[in-house]
Amino acid sequence: MPLTQYRTTLTQFLIEERRRYPEASGDFNGLILNVALACKSIARATAFGALGGVLGNAGGAGGTINVQGETQKNLDIMSNDAFLHVTEWGGQLAGMVSEEMEDPYQIPHPFPKGKYLLVFDPLDGSSNIDVNVSVGSIFSILRAPDGVQSVSEKDFLQPGVQQLAAGYAIYGPATMLVLTVGNGVNGFTLDPNLGEFILTHPSLQIPPETNEFAINASNSRFWEEPIKRYVNECMAGKTGMRDKDFNMRWIASMVAEAHRILMRGGVFMYPRDYKDPDKPGRLRLLYEANPIGFIMEQAGGKASTGRQSIMAVQPTSLHQRIGLIFGSRNEVERIESYHNAPQKDNLPNPLFNERSLFRGSN
Repeated sequence: MPLTQYRTTLTQFLIEERRRYPEASGDFNGLILNVALACKSIARATAFGALGGVLGNAGGAGGTINVQGETQKNLDIMSNDAFLHVTEWGGQLAGMVSEEMEDPYQIPHPFPKGKYLLVFDPLDGSSNIDVNVSVGSIFSILRAPDGVQSVSEKDFLQPGVQQLAAGYAIYGPATMLVLTVGNGVNGFTLDPNLGEFILTHPSLQIPPETNEFAINASNSRFWEEPIKRYVNECMAGKTGMRDKDFNMRWIASMVAEAHRILMRGGVFMYPRDYKDPDKPGRLRLLYEANPIGFIMEQAGGKASTGRQSIMAVQPTSLHQRIGLIFGSRNEVERIESYHNAPQKDNLPNPLFNERSLFRGSN
């Protein structure tokens, strides 16, 4: 990018936002800039791939297992450390919570403690690392209780409506940081020459209509009837009640799915199902569903459990799982209406019919 071509940097954007609040101390901006720095560090590591020696499972072939019961990748641990060590020193935080840590992270002595809490998924979609598919980081900022010196689990159990900011970084062909501070959604692209995030996608808005949906169809036998009904209608295309053809996507990286939907519309579904009765959903509420939900709603879309707004859910534990549906407003509202309607048995299910998508003819 030529230096003569003026573009707004993330720092300049945050300064302009701060000027709307003359009483602000600057701590909030400092925290976001530190998060952005952590994302730059992760972007650099992912860009080197196998050349950087960071691929593969942590601890060797079998890998180590995190608190989620998932195998950790080397980049999971590196990304988690990047978030911790880049943000802990600044004096803005009272504590942090991460997908990779069982308990809240206390700000170590002698760093000063601040008035904010940071929750994050350091590397969403890390199963895609070894095959060079887009991954990302997700974060959310909450206000800490007044005067807290040692954070506890309950300090983080705040519904999504209380988020002060949320965002994600996507590490793909270009690295982008997508951010909301409660005043719309803006996208920043990392300029590798300047080392700065540059505002390239201001005031993002999700189209209310779409002809794309994303869902893991391998779980179809475990879906609740409202989800089966919705997917069946999409699969019927122009010959069905929707009178239009749909495309189905699935990347297995929620950041990548969210980014596509933010750019061109669509609906993402990882709903509650019957696969594991002990898990009322697959995604984590605090550091996955809430921040993505905040972004979607600030961009004119919607985020839901299927039964209620994701932002209204009262968390009960740090690593609470939940079903999540988000994207184009009209489609999410349609899915909600199916959950709220009286349920009918034996709905036509073309996913399982002969000559269907998932079964061959006899």
